[in-house]
Amino acid sequence: MDKFRMLFQHFQSSSESVMNGICLLLAAVTVKLYSSFDFSCPCLARYNALYGLGLLLTPPLALFLCGLLANRQSVVMVEEWRRPTGHRRKDPGVIRYMCSAVLQRALAAPVVWILLALLDGKFFVCAFSSSVDPEKFLDFANMTPSQVQLFLSKVPCKEDELVRDSPARKAVSRYLRCLSQAIGWSVTLLLIVLAFLARCLRPCFDQTVFLQRRYWSNYVDLEQKLFEETCCEQARDFAHRCVLYFFARMRSELRGLRRDRGTEPPEMPEPPEALGGGSGKAHLRAVSSQEQVDHLLSAWYSSKPPLDLRASPGLWGVGLSHRAPAAAPGTRLSQQTHV
Repeated sequence: MDKFRMLFQHFQSSSESVMNGICLLLAAVTVKLYSSFDFSCPCLARYNALYGLGLLLTPPLALFLCGLLANRQSVVMVEEWRRPTGHRRKDPGVIRYMCSAVLQRALAAPVVWILLALLDGKFFVCAFSSSVDPEKFLDFANMTPSQVQLFLSKVPCKEDELVRDSPARKAVSRYLRCLSQAIGWSVTLLLIVLAFLARCLRPCFDQTVFLQRRYWSNYVDLEQKLFEETCCEQARDFAHRCVLYFFARMRSELRGLRRDRGTEPPEMPEPPEALGGGSGKAHLRAVSSQEQVDHLLSAWYSSKPPLDLRASPGLWGVGLSHRAPAAAPGTRLSQQTHV
């Protein structure tokens, strides 16, 4: 149980691990979808190529879009690219690094589908059966051009009466299937060589820029997560105080039915959580109206704080120290983060 908890905390704290897990899951789903897909070529000269290429390229496009939607960093990347500069400059290198990481993970499932389709060969045979050069096969010497085109369009349908048990059909199908598998294995080998070179040659170059971009890419993602967690905590605290204020006002109105109603609203009682709260809770409780909340969210979007803690020590204080000695052992991470 402890190992499972440690593994869950690792995945929860590591955005890259979560995205890699989603990438592997999409690849596994791709393999399952392809193995359960029942392919039937229309065996019509006008539609074979359209149908075969459509099934070869359309599912990868859908899987690519699913990979982008499932990857949280794609949204973070667009937000970082489109946000106003404010007090924090935008680094194009970090945005390019995030875009590269997002595309690499999103392309995994489409590449798996295309490789499976090429190695299997059914889509390729259906798409290009009508495009085969008849002169490469001796069995078409006694056929007219129209008969050749009709015969080639029926090649993917081995049960059709026109091509059943025909050596020419087997020859054309075998030729296209071998060509498809050759392309598939070539692409597979190319991808493996590129990955091998990228892994082996990267340590030969200066790693400073790579480490900087990776660090700030993770920082942008974690900062957005911590901001959302802190907003949720502040919203809960704000809602709690509003509910207490409502009940306090209703109690005053009920008492006013028996005596004259007071002109001033009752003082809002402090929530029980604030009695022992420190500076962390004070930052959240400083926002106490809808206008202040709207201004805070607008300021976060239009003018994020500079990445220099020395510039405004009064603003940050100990709020950014997630491992402060005074923190209680059970305190959540979001309770120690301040915007």
